[in-house]
Amino acid sequence: MFYGLFLRGHSADTLRRDIDVPKPLLQKWLNARRYETGFRNSLKRVYQYRKQVLAIFDELVLNEKNRPRVQ
Repeated sequence: MFYGLFLRGHSADTLRRDIDVPKPLLQKWLNARRYETGFRNSLKRVYQYRKQVLAIFDELVLNEKNRPRVQ
């Protein structure tokens, strides 16, 4: 989905910010006392998943820039 938005002209940097979960935000979530342990574990999984999506997106963007253009 994010790569499709990139191909339609959306800024790669803006999309990266939308994909990424900053480490301080994750720490804030994990330190909140109102969240149960199971939910905290889910937050960790979401964080790892978003980092994987970001890595895939970065690779696709890099490959797109290096792809030869057909006229």
